[in-house]
Amino acid sequence: MADQPGGPTQPPPPPSPLIESATRELHKGTLVPLRLPSILSFGQAMAKLGFVQRLGLRPGEVEDAARRLREMRAEAGSMPDATALELLGSFEEPGVPHLLQAAQALAGVPVEALLGFGRAVVELRRGDLERITAERGGGGEAAGAAHNDLHGAVLAVKGLEISTDAHGGVGALNLERLEMTPAGIERGELVGTVPLAPLEQTAVTQKEWSVQKKEFTSIVTDSLETLSETGVTDNTELSQSTNSQQEHSNQFNVTGTVSGGIPVISGSVTSSFTGQGKESESATESRKHATGLTQKASSRAKQEHKVTIATTTVTGTSQTTTRTLRNPNDTNPIRVDYYSMMRKWRVRLYRYGLRSTYDIVLPEPASSMRRAYVELTALKARLGPFVFDLPHSDITADIRTGDPKPPVTDPPTPDQPHYLVLADRYHAPAPPPPPAPTKIINLSADDLNLGVGRHSGKVTVNVPPNYRIASILMNASLEHAEHDGRFTVMGTNISFDPFGHHKDYVDFALFAHDGSTPFLLNATESQPIRMLFEDVNSATITFTVRCVPTNESMDQWRADVWNGFYNAAQAQYFAEQQDIAGKIAALEERLTNVDTLTLRREENDEVMKGVLRYLLGTRFPTMPGKVLAAFEKANVDVTHGTAFETGAIKPDAEEWTLVRQYEEIVRFVNQAIEWENVVTFLYSYFWDIPASWDFIRQLEHPDATRQAFLRAGSARIVLTVRRGWETRWANFVDRGLLDDPREPDPESPYWTIAQEIAAYDDRNYPGIPPANPGKTATRLEDAVITTSPVSVSPSTGPVAIQVAASAGFLVGAQVVIDSVRGLDHNQEAQTIVEIPDATHIKVGKLTKAHTGTAASPFSVVQPGEKGELIAEWNEYTPTSGIDITVTYNPAQGA
Repeated sequence: MADQPGGPTQPPPPPSPLIESATRELHKGTLVPLRLPSILSFGQAMAKLGFVQRLGLRPGEVEDAARRLREMRAEAGSMPDATALELLGSFEEPGVPHLLQAAQALAGVPVEALLGFGRAVVELRRGDLERITAERGGGGEAAGAAHNDLHGAVLAVKGLEISTDAHGGVGALNLERLEMTPAGIERGELVGTVPLAPLEQTAVTQKEWSVQKKEFTSIVTDSLETLSETGVTDNTELSQSTNSQQEHSNQFNVTGTVSGGIPVISGSVTSSFTGQGKESESATESRKHATGLTQKASSRAKQEHKVTIATTTVTGTSQTTTRTLRNPNDTNPIRVDYYSMMRKWRVRLYRYGLRSTYDIVLPEPASSMRRAYVELTALKARLGPFVFDLPHSDITADIRTGDPKPPVTDPPTPDQPHYLVLADRYHAPAPPPPPAPTKIINLSADDLNLGVGRHSGKVTVNVPPNYRIASILMNASLEHAEHDGRFTVMGTNISFDPFGHHKDYVDFALFAHDGSTPFLLNATESQPIRMLFEDVNSATITFTVRCVPTNESMDQWRADVWNGFYNAAQAQYFAEQQDIAGKIAALEERLTNVDTLTLRREENDEVMKGVLRYLLGTRFPTMPGKVLAAFEKANVDVTHGTAFETGAIKPDAEEWTLVRQYEEIVRFVNQAIEWENVVTFLYSYFWDIPASWDFIRQLEHPDATRQAFLRAGSARIVLTVRRGWETRWANFVDRGLLDDPREPDPESPYWTIAQEIAAYDDRNYPGIPPANPGKTATRLEDAVITTSPVSVSPSTGPVAIQVAASAGFLVGAQVVIDSVRGLDHNQEAQTIVEIPDATHIKVGKLTKAHTGTAASPFSVVQPGEKGELIAEWNEYTPTSGIDITVTYNPAQGA
């Protein structure tokens, strides 16, 4: 509160102390792609090996491509020689060649020759695709395979061009750390004011209530871009805001994620490696990125604070307090001001390490993980309403041997009626059709009154219930006396004409008068058959009546059978649907209910597998065929992987040759790469086939990082080379030499960069300090940096070096003099023996000359335990506190 005019003046409050114990750390990294000092046609063995492997050469394709190059009259250097063509031809054969030997041989093949060969393969496959499209109308499996082959060749050529350009996949990763330390509370913006005239009195009401909150566990942040996010963070406003900002950056098409301890990655422009320090380009980019990150965090936390106040749900009891404010002065007005309280943070950006990197690009990094979603989609497609498409007409008691017409799917057998075949299909009992589908009734015309003249006779057909007459056959033998005899069955097509002395009817089918309709067709119950004779002495007549079930009875039988089949099929369908729903639930549970650490581990394993296949080719065998055949020959359990446990098989040395070959490569790659610092950038859709985009877009997972990984069409993998393995890795990627610590070709750009990064990391970044340093340790917590504008010469004795300022340097501490500049490794480390004055330090000796001018001084660095401090600034975040001030006589500015 300010004093009244004329009152005593209070001293300014002391600065708030730093709360070191509450310091928060956020690890980050700055990725710097490096431009190669020189571009060579030779070397780069692993990039060339990956190119040939991704081509997927087919038998005879090398010869065709060579002939195409000769026809195109390829320029000098773009045509592989006979040795190179023979080497390329070895990749046409099935199986896996010795990859390291192939890589070493490919290192000697010019890049231009491989690119020319690859372009010739692209032209050949484009011609094949056009031919297949013209012949088959642009569709079919053959056209799809040809398109995929062409696509693979185009990507292989493009990948080799990228891998062998000025970048070459190499870079540097600066390991950095943001330290945020609370530095006190300061007054923020004005949130309200109450003016009071002389002797005026007013009432201020303050309402307090109790609420239940999940503070610092579940937060909702509304960003300036109106993006809502939910995250789990620690108990700090700044760390919440910083994590929220990083989560926001992961929502874009290009997502930067890591499997280790670097949650934030920033990128710098491509540059040559000419030394790094506080003023280097990468440091400038890192400072801008870190400052922007913390500034956005402050802004986001501020908006979060406002939204929280406006939307808090009040529960419990409330208490209202009324305070009376009175201006006791009878002449001067006063003003009561309310200010928000801001928490001040001291933010420091340290660099504590430098790693060599090697970039590769993997297509569809989560392709194997998508198989479970393919299975899930297939299961969901089987869910739906019950459909029973069996027509009633397909239910017959006939025995058929021919192929039935659709929709009959189960043909009958010669020995089984079709309705029984259907019963087997639906696993349901079927009632038989009405008994005796064809009923035979034999009638003999006995006791006929025959002789000269006309006579009649009758027999009665008693048709069984639910049957009808289908046909009538007559067998008769007739004889006459003296005159020609006559005979007919009334109502049939038998004419009453004379027949001579004798007449026989054998299996004679009776028809109606029209000659086409069977006699008494479809008649039921009792039906008389009347006969007329004239001059017939004797007659033996038998009628065979074939009866079949009526249409109504057959329809009822079909309906009964159909209902039985329907109920059985419906029960089976519902049981199957329930089983499918259970499988879907179990699969979704397995896909979604996984802890975060397991998800990250699975993604890291997929990246590791993709890296090995990139380096060793798609033919890289996780288990060689000969070894697998040996397992199967021994009848071991290959499904559950228990062969080694049971000791059922002991392959000989020849069977394990390929296993040992790739085991050494896998071991080397896993040891040479810092997998905890590998950086992955995910690209949506890129390299994915457009036809699969709809499926990929629908992939969902509750974990945002896993969902981005599943939807990625490709991934840029930045491999960080482990400290001390720079030389071995350069030999591996450039010459195909495995675990070789010797210096490679001095002209190799990979070796030059690896040497510079290893030297710079050793001398500028001391690494992690000992857990319990001695009391006499002179190393400072932070690095001390100065410059020297003069030139000094080598000396075996103590040398005094003029510097801009010697403050902070300690006798007995080690200093790093100069920096790595291009190929001149004139940086060295020496020990301080004396500090004569404020502008000089004396070191024990100098082994190299160092040139400094006023315009371009060389650096002198005393490394600190935390690394090199490259930036420091303050940030502010709001708190829930309120500050009050009373100002007298505001008109006079008091």
